[in-house]
Amino acid sequence: MKFETAFSIDTSSIKYGPGVSGEAGYELNRLGAKRVMVLTDHNVSKTQILKNVMDSIKAYKIDSFLYTDVRVEPTDKSFKDAIRCAQEGKFDGFVAVGGGSTIDTAKASNLYSTYKASFLTYVNAPLGEGKGVPGPLKPLIAIPTTTGTGSETTGVSIFDYLEIKAKTGIAHRFLRPNVGLVDPDSTKTLPSMVIACSGLDVLCHGLESYTALPYQKREAPEEPDARPSYQGSNPISDVWSARALQMVGENIVDAVNEDENMEAKANMLLAATYAGVGFGNAGCHLPHGMSYPVSGMVENFNPEGYSGIGPIVPHGMSVALNAPAVFKFTGSSDPDRHLQAARFLGAEVSGADKARAGEVLASVVTGIMKKINMPNGLREVGYSEKDVDKLVEGTLPQHRVTKLSPIEFNKEDLKNMFLESMDLW
Repeated sequence: MKFETAFSIDTSSIKYGPGVSGEAGYELNRLGAKRVMVLTDHNVSKTQILKNVMDSIKAYKIDSFLYTDVRVEPTDKSFKDAIRCAQEGKFDGFVAVGGGSTIDTAKASNLYSTYKASFLTYVNAPLGEGKGVPGPLKPLIAIPTTTGTGSETTGVSIFDYLEIKAKTGIAHRFLRPNVGLVDPDSTKTLPSMVIACSGLDVLCHGLESYTALPYQKREAPEEPDARPSYQGSNPISDVWSARALQMVGENIVDAVNEDENMEAKANMLLAATYAGVGFGNAGCHLPHGMSYPVSGMVENFNPEGYSGIGPIVPHGMSVALNAPAVFKFTGSSDPDRHLQAARFLGAEVSGADKARAGEVLASVVTGIMKKINMPNGLREVGYSEKDVDKLVEGTLPQHRVTKLSPIEFNKEDLKNMFLESMDLW
């Protein structure tokens, strides 16, 4: 097998600062858009941020259609509904105002309205056909309103595939938004649980990209355009991921627990963008892969701040619940790197036993989870030992991320990690 010798770094153009969402019209006009689809969800549709965006679009005399039916934690059905609207509307540009759910829905709407195809054409193999995106898409402006996903920087679009009760997605660099307008004013009204869950997503993005299989240990593509979006840890992604972890360690607890601490919330929003550049090129691994069936198979759990949505384990929560067990498992792959990640989060690791590196990092993660009132393991969100086999089967097809595990694993390993994740402390 020939191993990879190169990596690439791609990201959206990013603007950050209070009020910068009001530059959406300027950016669309600069990109030549005349008729745009603005996507958001019902909650964000009532906010000042959305009004500012719509006013700025109107100021540049750009025709707009407001789509407010984005589903939080989107499904293949909700994607298809938005895609149908995008195809019928014949738009030449898109604007996403919301969290990762909205931005990912906009990416899919842009893709399938530009290059019409059956839904599974571009969905990651083996669940979909995994075909590459034929070419560049129409302009997309992403305006994140949660302190988490980093979707404004990435070429990844994630959804719940209802048929298998697990998440999957589409990944290609052409899906990246042209511009991300990162406005800290958007965080003013976020519920604390939303900040907590989205913040844990940032945490895991940073940790997973930093500890992922190194890029030079991946099989080389036959052609350069076959190089995946998720390429493995690399020296440039490491820089972004490390800084994101430092910012999370310094800010997540205050952002969640101090409602008036706008500085901490703004820093978490910026950390999400940093982590997005990191994992958007390096990739995530087992915590994300294991999270997808946890989110997809939920039956009864509904945390504060997510009312009216139905049963849901928010994405960041579902990832973090598995993370401690994963890092205990992967610690031996690179003890120094796992200890360094713990240090980035504020832990004192000098003199730490390298044989316990994974346990050290896991302890730091669980410590943060306790401080921001996360459930104590999978059991508290409705799972038990009898569900483990189904959770394992839901993880196995997630090749886009599981192939980046820094250590080889099998079904039994996954089973043990899910069992360990039932109760965290």
